[in-house]
Amino acid sequence: MRDFHFPGRSPVLSTNGMCATSHPLGAKIAIDTLARGGNAVDAAIAGAVVLGLCEPQMTGLGGDAFVLLKPAGSEDVLALNGSGRAPAGASAQKLRAQGLKTVPETSPHAVTVPGAVDTFCTLSDAHGKLGIADTLAPVIAYFDDGVPVAPRVASDWALAADTLQGSARDLYLVDGKPPQVGHRLALPGQAEVLRRIAKDGRAGFYEGEVAADMVATLRAAGGVHTQEDFAFTASDWTDPISGLYKGVELVEHPPNGQGATAILMNNILAQFDIAGLDPMGAKRAHIEAEAAKLAYDARNRLLADPDHTARLAHMLDMETARRLAALINPKRAMAAAAPLTEAIHKDTIYITVVDRDRMAVSLIYSIFHSFGSGMASDKFGILMQNRGAGFTLDRWHPNEMGPGKRPMHTIIPGMLRKDGRVTMPFGVMGGAYQPNGHSRFLSNMVDFGMDAQTAIDAPRSFADGSVLNVERGYSDTVRAELYAMGHDVRTPDTAIGGAQAIRIDESGYLEGASDPRKDGCALGY
Repeated sequence: MRDFHFPGRSPVLSTNGMCATSHPLGAKIAIDTLARGGNAVDAAIAGAVVLGLCEPQMTGLGGDAFVLLKPAGSEDVLALNGSGRAPAGASAQKLRAQGLKTVPETSPHAVTVPGAVDTFCTLSDAHGKLGIADTLAPVIAYFDDGVPVAPRVASDWALAADTLQGSARDLYLVDGKPPQVGHRLALPGQAEVLRRIAKDGRAGFYEGEVAADMVATLRAAGGVHTQEDFAFTASDWTDPISGLYKGVELVEHPPNGQGATAILMNNILAQFDIAGLDPMGAKRAHIEAEAAKLAYDARNRLLADPDHTARLAHMLDMETARRLAALINPKRAMAAAAPLTEAIHKDTIYITVVDRDRMAVSLIYSIFHSFGSGMASDKFGILMQNRGAGFTLDRWHPNEMGPGKRPMHTIIPGMLRKDGRVTMPFGVMGGAYQPNGHSRFLSNMVDFGMDAQTAIDAPRSFADGSVLNVERGYSDTVRAELYAMGHDVRTPDTAIGGAQAIRIDESGYLEGASDPRKDGCALGY
């Protein structure tokens, strides 16, 4: 329990249902959906969609989504991969011939076909109660009427405003400048798109006028997309992967998600007495940073579209972790791991919902970089992701850009299971940080006995390439010790990531936790 003499958040407790996410309106819409008879799937979809209006720099209909789902009455976990694919005309060779070393982040070549809408429709059809039309109905009015810009959103907006181009500048800037806190943002064009999805399902987005609008905008900018690329987009049910950390099972998405990175990092940390260290001390931060360098190096070399990934078992093997752990010097930083094969970013939304029947949804939804590609479709204003920047242009690499391929993906929802029972859906936003964030969050609870809210609140560090980003929550003494170990210690411009979680207590109540680094909250009823 926290010390009530200091600022902080208490966990939120309820019995009938709970939502935790990064904006209060998303949480409210989700709880309202539960209260009117929807289940956790309906609530998560409604909350996620409205977050595309509340946090448009983070997510939207032009993005991708991944879902982990625990059905009611079961302790199984299902995985739904809603990541889109490169168009059939995509070619790494053609980009290399232009002298490019990486996929340009604000070009149409970085735009993969958005998978989120198909994910929402597939999830609703398979496991929802209300149907997609009923689920979206209360959300559409917000897109028509607008919502005030929240403080963290305004801060992120100002940092990324230069990404916006063409018609997107008219939609997302006010007299050419980022909006201030309290400015009301409305997206009536997207409200119309949602009405079409409500009426016609996925066809309202991937076929007809809406798809034609996106394709025309991309092709006018030099893209190779066709309406056939959009029409054949489909999310896939897959089998999750998992690994144990001191008796707690971490459940993740398989490739093309990067969840295996978190499992490998946990396995490396398991070779050290982390629980015997100061949780806020330099030694723990150092070992975690070294483990991250090694785990991310494996990720960069091995993870890709599942049809092109052949060494997943190697990443999950405990012997691999033991050999990597042996490379760590507890007193000295190693050189940075190989450069990341995907562009770094920190922009994602995450929502988790648990209902009265204990169906649990862990859903993450993103347009990749802040404002994605910076391009919006001309008629409906759909901001398009730049997830294709997650490909490499290196010849023969498993993650090389290619027609119809899915790029290695940073967004990963998580779930925890202990003794066969699902105990917590959770997620950590923050792009490349996410596997490190999953590992840190789990270690905070398992190694140091923190509750979920305390584990989220605790300061973070992240070995990002050659730099060790250290939040201001760490003391100057710790910073000095890390510097003496050989780390290039920096203070990041913004806080590292953001997290949300719901603990399902065996006695019957729910405990929600929400990251103060974001504008959101946990709400229950």
